[in-house]
Amino acid sequence: MRFRHPDGSTVHLAYCTNVHPAETLDGVLAQLRDHCEPVRRRLGRDRLGIGLWLARDAARSLTTDPSSLRALRAELDRRGLEVVTLNGFPYEGFGADEVKYRVYQPDWTRPERLAHTTDLARLLAALLPDDVTEGSVSTLPLAWRTPFDARAAALARTALTTLAGRLDALEELTGRSIRIGIEPEPGCTVETVADAVTALADVPSPRIGVCLDTCHLATSFEDPRTALDALAAAGVPVPKAQLSAALHAEQPHLPEVRAALAAFAEPRFLHQTRTRTAAGLRGTDDLPEALGADGHTSHAVLPDATPWRAHFHVPLHAPPAPPLSSTLPVLQDALALLVGGPHPRTRHLEVETYTWQALPPDHRPRTRARLADGIAAELTLARDLLTDLGLKELP
Repeated sequence: MRFRHPDGSTVHLAYCTNVHPAETLDGVLAQLRDHCEPVRRRLGRDRLGIGLWLARDAARSLTTDPSSLRALRAELDRRGLEVVTLNGFPYEGFGADEVKYRVYQPDWTRPERLAHTTDLARLLAALLPDDVTEGSVSTLPLAWRTPFDARAAALARTALTTLAGRLDALEELTGRSIRIGIEPEPGCTVETVADAVTALADVPSPRIGVCLDTCHLATSFEDPRTALDALAAAGVPVPKAQLSAALHAEQPHLPEVRAALAAFAEPRFLHQTRTRTAAGLRGTDDLPEALGADGHTSHAVLPDATPWRAHFHVPLHAPPAPPLSSTLPVLQDALALLVGGPHPRTRHLEVETYTWQALPPDHRPRTRARLADGIAAELTLARDLLTDLGLKELP
């Protein structure tokens, strides 16, 4: 979906296909047919943006076989889909029964991460619509926080610097500018926007910036204005923002609140949990750990006198029932700052709710049709937020 900003520039809105994980090119093509085109049709649009996730095997197929890349581009066109951004965070196995810490491998200390991200940038340059010259790729925030020492930091810095040079050469060759956004996430080496500013200080390239995920921002209790002001002061660009909402519990000391939270403690994804105390931010790596050994004990590991937030991407249009809620207001505040001013801070927006099938069983979509309905409803909400900010939806 495309929107005209009051300054005349185009802002793109997509949804991320990591909600339909596929490891192979055939799986990606099936996604377009079975999921993405049905969402477009529900929205009544001739064209729909998707934030494509290409796992390692799918990306390799496309880089080694130019005819496959042409076929993918043709299939996108045939189904009324366009790609201006890729999600390069998961490398492989995102559809596994248990993902957890595996999603952070390989990290930016490993040559495989640099090679994969380089491939994604080259593929995106070929997939961009004919009238678009800028693309973005989001990637993991360097690494999980442990083990990560000075040597690891140096390896990651060198890899990003090498990538920046390759992106410069790619634009010279193709005329397409591809930018990378590292995505701060709780528990990682780059957990907050402040961490990102520090990490990128030694990588002074306009090609490398931040992908601002509003679920992650909220989980770490970061204020959107403070975060974006810090990025602006440091000259760090925002190639992309992911529109997502975290799980919020206002009174985690109450048994009924903990019982409601326990319903979201599931075995597939990591749900880092945080609370803000007078002594600073406290957290656990996963929601069951925060709740206690049995997931809902009366003796929580985290202090429970202040609200908790968990890294669980809840559907934008369907917050959990009381006594829980979502951090949609944080998303709204961030979006207003990103695109509500005289000029957009980013032109690539991606709805990223990959946890539909990890929701409590009675909230999960049971059919493809129900999932398509939900994704279309999320995009409709995002569209309404953008038009309320003065952007005009384009055909």
